[in-house]
Amino acid sequence: MSLMGSFWVGVSGLQTSNNALNTTAHNMSNLDTTGYTRQQVAQGTRSYTTTYKGRPNWQQVGRGVNYTLTRQERDIFLDKNYRRESGRSAFYDVSAGALEEIEYILGEAQGGGSVDNNEFSVSLTNLWQSIQELSKDPTSAVNQNLFVTRSYEFITKAAAVYNSLGQYQDNLNQVIVKDVDKINSYAQEIEDLNERIVAIEAGAEHANDLRDRRNYLLDELAKLGNISFSEDVTGYMNVRFEDVDLVKGGLVNKIELYTDPATSFYTPYWSMLADYTYDKDGNKVIAEKSLASSQVFDLTRTVSSDLNTDIGSLKSMLLARGDHRATYQDIKNINRDGEYEEGWYDKHISQSVIMNVQAEFDQLINAVVTKINDVIKWDAETADPNNETGYLRDENGEPYQLFVKLNEYDPWTVSNLGINQELRQNPSLLKFRKDEHSEDIPAMEKLKEAFEETIYTLNPNVQTPLSFTDYYKNLIGQVANSGSVMRGVQVTQTVATDAILNAREQVVGVSSDEELTNMIRYQNAYNASSRYINVISEMLEHILTTLGR
Repeated sequence: MSLMGSFWVGVSGLQTSNNALNTTAHNMSNLDTTGYTRQQVAQGTRSYTTTYKGRPNWQQVGRGVNYTLTRQERDIFLDKNYRRESGRSAFYDVSAGALEEIEYILGEAQGGGSVDNNEFSVSLTNLWQSIQELSKDPTSAVNQNLFVTRSYEFITKAAAVYNSLGQYQDNLNQVIVKDVDKINSYAQEIEDLNERIVAIEAGAEHANDLRDRRNYLLDELAKLGNISFSEDVTGYMNVRFEDVDLVKGGLVNKIELYTDPATSFYTPYWSMLADYTYDKDGNKVIAEKSLASSQVFDLTRTVSSDLNTDIGSLKSMLLARGDHRATYQDIKNINRDGEYEEGWYDKHISQSVIMNVQAEFDQLINAVVTKINDVIKWDAETADPNNETGYLRDENGEPYQLFVKLNEYDPWTVSNLGINQELRQNPSLLKFRKDEHSEDIPAMEKLKEAFEETIYTLNPNVQTPLSFTDYYKNLIGQVANSGSVMRGVQVTQTVATDAILNAREQVVGVSSDEELTNMIRYQNAYNASSRYINVISEMLEHILTTLGR
């Protein structure tokens, strides 16, 4: 190669080393930037100059080094594993957090709590103790007043706990709105980045910083639900969310929210999969018959790691919240339309931590109040079947009911309970004294038996018979055990996720020591190329000044 041609070797070394130094400096400046991916300069050889095509080998002279591209150091398999496992970790974190909140509402969490820092269990215990005191002297006005007062406290505390569970559902409902907004925002930004990346990489440049932002958005999106993604040859990233296209072909499939008119609970659905109609005001609304087929999540599927149905905080939130305020009727497989439906509890209630507790708690309150009312009614009809003396009866001749419905047409649920105001103002109407002035011992035995008999079960899947007090203890134990299991799974899942994240960081993360080593290497290469050019320049100068005379 001629001396003039040899300049290309030195110049190529200068250019490539300069690019490598710029890339190294860029890595160092983004050492602590969230989502940044380490970049590396790929180098190759320039085309050779062939001077002789003889046998056995051609004679070729190299023309130096060539800058190929600045590539990102990523591992697609680690990306997929991390995003799946981070979504699973978020799922169990929400579930464990919901159970811990329920423990606090019930007043059984560590450190106390519940409404007014007074556990519901205290009101249940106080009611039982008032019955025991009443059985010792049923004719005592003090004991009668205590019994009515404790009964009122019991349903008041029960209503406070039940309402707190409902308020927690409402809080989750608002978080669901924010998470859906995040998903739509992430999807739109990914689509915008796709357009910019495709446009830039249609030329010779590589949009690495834009790709970093896109990868960061995919990481965040994966925490909200189960995603899959693939990149085509142009650099466009297709994204699927819960097995439905979210970003594809220049379109974003936006997630909308359907508002239940009865509960105001939101249900996410795919806008492109839904059919629409118009209300009386001309507003566009989703047709309810298409809601089931366009929902983002199928919450009736069994939660399982094998099926990958335990991924994403949004799904966990929807499961925890449920779709209505559950009552004892749900445990009896009575659906929201008030009709019996086989398997209703297992399909719609059991997997929702809040609805399950609501239904079991409401079942306890329903059993207590109806049992006490039944005992008083039984006593009135047994002691005075023909209403000759008006024993334990009101002015209309009807047996007294200590607990009453707020709405006569609704069932005996916590939210539909009140105390008989006549008895509350005058507890001595429950005199429990027969005409012969004898104490009503049979009624007292019936009341005590109601609290001691073991005929109740938490739900259709639990066969252990329980008394009222044991029922509540088992309810608390069920919540505590489930919360402990969920938190244990979440901790284990976090360890697994962190292990994958650390492995990924070894690939994508920037090491200051490694980058400083590269900087020294590229600086030496730059200096070597510079010296090479100086040598060629001196040789040319010597030839021109010496031989040119």
